[in-house]
Amino acid sequence: MACRTRDLPHYPPGLQAMADNTSSLMANSIRALAMDAVQQANSGHPGAPMGMADIAVALWGQHLKHSPQNPNWFDRDRFVLSNGHGSMLIYALLHLTGYALSMQELKNFRQLHSQTPGHPEFGYTAGVETTTGPLGQGLSNAVGMALAEKLMAKEFNRDEHKVVDHHTYVFMGDGCLMEGISHEASALAGAWKLNKLIALYDDNGISIDGQVAPWFVDNTPLRFAAYGWNVIGPIDGHDVDAVSRAIADAKNSADKPTLIVCKTHIGQGSPNRANTAKAHGEPLGAEEIKLTREALGWPYAPFEIPQESYEAWDAKAQGLALETDWDAKFAAYQLAYPELAAEFVRRMKGELPKAFAQIAVDTVVGAHTKYETVASRKASQLALEAFTAGLPEMLGGSADLTGSNLTNTKSTPSLRFDLAGEVVQTETADGSKIGGRHINYGVREFGMAAIMNGIALHGGYIPYGGTFLTFSDYSRNAIRMAALMKLRVVHVFTHDSIGLGEDGPTHQSIEHAASLRLIPNLDVWRPGDTAETAVAWAVALQNKNKPTALLLSRQNLPYAPKNDLGEISKGAYVLAEPAEVGLNKKAQAVIIATGSEVQLALKAQELLATTYKIAVRVVSMPSTTTFDKQKTAYKTEVLPEGLPRIAVEMGVTDGWWKYGCAAVVGIDTYGESAPAPVLFKHFGFTPENVADTVRKVLKK
Repeated sequence: MACRTRDLPHYPPGLQAMADNTSSLMANSIRALAMDAVQQANSGHPGAPMGMADIAVALWGQHLKHSPQNPNWFDRDRFVLSNGHGSMLIYALLHLTGYALSMQELKNFRQLHSQTPGHPEFGYTAGVETTTGPLGQGLSNAVGMALAEKLMAKEFNRDEHKVVDHHTYVFMGDGCLMEGISHEASALAGAWKLNKLIALYDDNGISIDGQVAPWFVDNTPLRFAAYGWNVIGPIDGHDVDAVSRAIADAKNSADKPTLIVCKTHIGQGSPNRANTAKAHGEPLGAEEIKLTREALGWPYAPFEIPQESYEAWDAKAQGLALETDWDAKFAAYQLAYPELAAEFVRRMKGELPKAFAQIAVDTVVGAHTKYETVASRKASQLALEAFTAGLPEMLGGSADLTGSNLTNTKSTPSLRFDLAGEVVQTETADGSKIGGRHINYGVREFGMAAIMNGIALHGGYIPYGGTFLTFSDYSRNAIRMAALMKLRVVHVFTHDSIGLGEDGPTHQSIEHAASLRLIPNLDVWRPGDTAETAVAWAVALQNKNKPTALLLSRQNLPYAPKNDLGEISKGAYVLAEPAEVGLNKKAQAVIIATGSEVQLALKAQELLATTYKIAVRVVSMPSTTTFDKQKTAYKTEVLPEGLPRIAVEMGVTDGWWKYGCAAVVGIDTYGESAPAPVLFKHFGFTPENVADTVRKVLKK
């Protein structure tokens, strides 16, 4: 039928009527499933799926390149439902087009352990490309996906072999555009000329509080035109052919992403709820559903879809044909460029190079041997020099703080695009040319974090990006989403304490380390020297199913001598026993320290030994999140039972009490503006105060 073709033919009147009827049937199938599932769950958002049903017919029925029987086929188009509250839209589409999502799962909408949760969840429902719900982040993920596609195409395609060639589509609503992250990400999409990014805006003028006009007065088309986007519309979002033509035009854009403004009616088809806030986030109700069925001419029972609709929607055969065609192209590519093809497969599988283990060992041992006194942010850059040279998939960046975060290396030239939208190539020392691998995100922490999530979701790259630790607050929800989705994303957070000095409390991180450690599935490292920093990077790169936050100092940190490097990766280890400061007796207490405070602990240990003959073990704990996952035997070996424990960290104290500490030397207030040494003395981060704290504990 007409709705399965991609050539958009013009039909004679009789056939056009058949095509229109088929489109109507397909759209109404979505509307019926949405209102029935929400009603049965007594929870959900029927309005967006009902209002966007015709847009979905145009995209999924006539343009989207996908394979329901292989949802992870590489060269599929990516589809993101940024307005994730309308999750029944994507669930209906996945079911109707042939994905492994049964009608029973639709009936179990929003129920425990169903594959149809309240918002789309990545890794949980086949065909869902990203977890959405926090508005604006889906759009931002899509920007990251489109960037990854563009960079992978430049890196791997050859003139006669285009193995990376797909679009990224995103559905979004007013809420996505009201969230500030939409500005951050959309501005970057325009700057990067992501011509294969196509966003369809559900412009229905309704949100939870009612008509948005009193509080959302943006001229959205002009806003996106100012970003450098191609803007189409407003068009009638209920005219399938008009939407399809707009998508076809958007696909022809050579140097700009496209926004298609679709005017729609929320809850389309509902006689009394359409165009009202009540259609947004609550069931229509049994009586209104009955009236809607009558208005739509839908004679079927709840969750009943006619076979004719299934046949019109079925994308399995077409998807298999598309996939088979690509497989043939890739087979030819493998013959022509076997090494390049092998690298492509490795990258898309997310596997590290075979040489990675040796690179990691050499980097850690090199740091140990050189014994350098540098800030841990510099130690991070030193490690990155080795890792970015050996791992071409590492894609770095910084939120306008490159000179402070030190996320750039010799192997990562700045990412730039020419006027035609092509990736600018940089000549390397050996005469070869590579595209940029370090992104200037501008002052856009939240956008950067969400875009990195999109890059990771697409595959082919390991994204990392830097800012100050105190600005992790801007990024936090996207960091949480990375942890929820189990994405390998690395956040480089520098200026990690009051040690940054004169910038004052606005920039001094007090609660941030503890706050990040509370996020499930986020690995947090606060290394104390070059070797610990190199280990932290090695672990982060191996964390295939979790993001990592590296908390790094601005001030220089002396190297802490070590007898063994092997246990650093366990998150905590015995750094110094009493014998190492000339006291041959069993430890009477344990000082636990992290980051820059490790040096403070070592000095306090020496002071206690030489002045008071008190024997203390020093434990360096660069990663509480990693240490907490170790076996009980190891944890007891590092922190023996019966020995009082004193923790030292320039941050809030609450998180340290779980280790059974008798005292914590920390800071539960905000900082002050002054040179770092003055602040250390003012807040009690001195060897003398730590030693006195140990003595007081022992007296008790």
